[in-house]
Amino acid sequence: MHSFSENLKFFRQFLRSPKMVGSVIPTSRQAIDALLSEVDWSKADVFVEYGPGVGTFTYPILKRLRPDARLIAIDTCRDFIDHLGASAKDPRLTLVHGSASDVKDILEKYAPGQQANYVLSGLPFSTLPEGVGDDIVAATAQSLAPDGAFLIYQYSRFVVPMLRRHFTDVRSRRHWVNIPPCYLITARQG
Repeated sequence: MHSFSENLKFFRQFLRSPKMVGSVIPTSRQAIDALLSEVDWSKADVFVEYGPGVGTFTYPILKRLRPDARLIAIDTCRDFIDHLGASAKDPRLTLVHGSASDVKDILEKYAPGQQANYVLSGLPFSTLPEGVGDDIVAATAQSLAPDGAFLIYQYSRFVVPMLRRHFTDVRSRRHWVNIPPCYLITARQG
């Protein structure tokens, strides 16, 4: 559960940049648990998170992540990166101020020679500038291990056609226990 100050920070960032944050409040615990139930934690060596914000998914991922695994969290918002840097003291966590479309270069720098087993994203694909969402999906498909998965939570199914261009198995389900209700989407290569 987030503190009042974290919720306020999230809301302020939404007001500054609603197209990049995408929601006025963080995702519910039930939606987090439902999406993370897709993960085989024994195979999660390298986990990448796009748009960690105030750590809504970051902390639950770290709680489940093996001691020898790593989480690379990428955000374009310096305030969110600084907040997590001050509050999430975990040697498995690498925070990157950058763009998800650069995930291949980021992996090469922070996990040389490795691919991501899982990538999780809450980026608001429907409000990203034209072409950016498809660039992120394409870069993600190229950065995932063959048995990896791209896990996404969204308020619309806008991203699904993009995913189908790059992934062979795309599954979407509505999750009602969230404000507003969201879609939990899993994309795999087969």
